[in-house]
Amino acid sequence: MSTSDPFDGTLAGGSRPALVLIDLMRAYFTEGSPLLLPSRDCLGSAARVLAAARRHGIPVVHTRVAYGADGVDGGLFLRKVPALRMLQDGGGPLGEFMPEVAPAEGEQVVVKQYPSAFFGTPLASSLRARGVDTVVIGGVSTSGCVRASALDALQHGFVPLVVREAVGDRTPETQEANLFDIQAKCGEVVGEATALAYLAEGR
Repeated sequence: MSTSDPFDGTLAGGSRPALVLIDLMRAYFTEGSPLLLPSRDCLGSAARVLAAARRHGIPVVHTRVAYGADGVDGGLFLRKVPALRMLQDGGGPLGEFMPEVAPAEGEQVVVKQYPSAFFGTPLASSLRARGVDTVVIGGVSTSGCVRASALDALQHGFVPLVVREAVGDRTPETQEANLFDIQAKCGEVVGEATALAYLAEGR
């Protein structure tokens, strides 16, 4: 029997990356919100990665969650995670992007209703139209929308590079467990410095 790690495969970023920032909305960073995360550290890292992508001409996509007034477009997901009902009818101020990472003119915004940025959205076709082969991912939460988006990126043929410092979750344990699984099964977890160097290569 082989003693090698069955999950030690690696994926290399390609020559045509895009940055995808997942759900960096006020709902996750505002006191009193039921979706509040315990730390804002990922926001600062995501802002630095975003600045680098813009500086080097890398395509940028932002996602946000929003539901219709009746919530029917959220299906079973809203029943499973009722806290998301705050984002019905646009979500008001909590549905807005954090100013540090707000979309600039010309940057694509994808509105989604489920965890994956690819499910029920035009993201995959938009990336293909741009010739993208790699998605650098930041955002929240690691165990939900980040992980689902990384898995779907892989399944759509894009190399997923998840930036460790630029993603966040409810607890350190949840964060680390999910980063471990992403690295093992569906993507590459990279440090912020590595991501910045990759974007700076002028790809």
